[in-house]
Amino acid sequence: MKRFLLSVVPLSVVLIACCGGVAGGGSPQNEEAPGAPEGTAEQAGLSWRDIPVLDQAFIDTAPAERNDGLVVGTLGADGGDEAMVVQLATEIGDGRYGNYDSFLITHKGKLVFESYYRRGRINLPHSQASATKGHTALILGRALQLGYLSMDDLDKPLIGFLDDLDETKLVAGAEKITLHKALTMQGGLSVSDETWQELRQNPDAIKGQLFIQALLERSGPITDEAQTYLYGNFNPMLVMAVIDAVVPGTARDFIKDEVLGKLGITDYRWRDHISGLPEAGWRVRMMSRDMLKLGLLVLNEGKWNGEQLIPAAYLEKATSGLVKPTQDWMPDEYRYGYFWYHAPLSVGGDTYDASFAWGGGGQRVIVVDDLDLTMVITGHDREDDTIMAQIIEKVLPGFVE
Repeated sequence: MKRFLLSVVPLSVVLIACCGGVAGGGSPQNEEAPGAPEGTAEQAGLSWRDIPVLDQAFIDTAPAERNDGLVVGTLGADGGDEAMVVQLATEIGDGRYGNYDSFLITHKGKLVFESYYRRGRINLPHSQASATKGHTALILGRALQLGYLSMDDLDKPLIGFLDDLDETKLVAGAEKITLHKALTMQGGLSVSDETWQELRQNPDAIKGQLFIQALLERSGPITDEAQTYLYGNFNPMLVMAVIDAVVPGTARDFIKDEVLGKLGITDYRWRDHISGLPEAGWRVRMMSRDMLKLGLLVLNEGKWNGEQLIPAAYLEKATSGLVKPTQDWMPDEYRYGYFWYHAPLSVGGDTYDASFAWGGGGQRVIVVDDLDLTMVITGHDREDDTIMAQIIEKVLPGFVE
């Protein structure tokens, strides 16, 4: 095992053990080197922000087999520039690019690099923030694969799947909202903050589809002009309401049994929305290795262990650049698909398309299909836009063949 323990002291990185050829040389790591940091049973019950910060960063270029459904390999031997990746990991541990908690890489189906910093633990679920939206898109894809929806249904009125709605009370144009529009943040709702706060005061009155009823009664008219990209705006919960309506049982059981369970993901936190439905846009926690499984599912065109879990045609569309995000801080080249981002990454004069689920604080599941590469990064950084440039510069070139 090629493992490193680095003290997490800003601007001071102490190398305790290293393998030959890295950080100025040295002897191979002792086989008795500590494994990846694990959280205690007590820490598992804490809120994520209460998990203590690690004294040392953990960097592993030959991750351990944990019988979790991931195949392991060795950075360098199985692809990648070991020295460059370790350099970046050392800099992350030093806090040079912000506050990050884990960074993992798979190449050609093998986990070849794993690292944990600060609040990162190999066995504790990490906050996903808005990366949850990308997970929700995969859940909808599973419903398509099982025949509860079809690709044609993506362009049909969303209200047609919600049998409990009283359509006579809905605003004009409610039928213009489709799954495609909601998945691309183009639902077109206009519900004031004041109205939303009023609805929150009586949660029993907005359970299940009553939540969608309340939104569509109180929104302004849904017009072609209104249906432009607007991040959030209840769109993820519109999608979750449809999932709950079309699958057998509940959306919560469907997520557990037909999506996460299929990937061997059992230790996670998925909180409920005020409507009683599972959250669709945030308030989910998942382990870094399990986040990688979602990326591998996308990379492998919806297959897991030979079973088609999500239609390849749906994933191709979901991870395409369908609309241009309008946030003024968004990189100009970024596009948005079905709750997944799409961007070209330039490496040595060539360009590689990347798809990624992205959540505030630095949560990312990154898929670079042409390089057979998936990466996961988690963090709690307010300015989480600098790390991608470092990954492009110091990680991707080593995997270009």
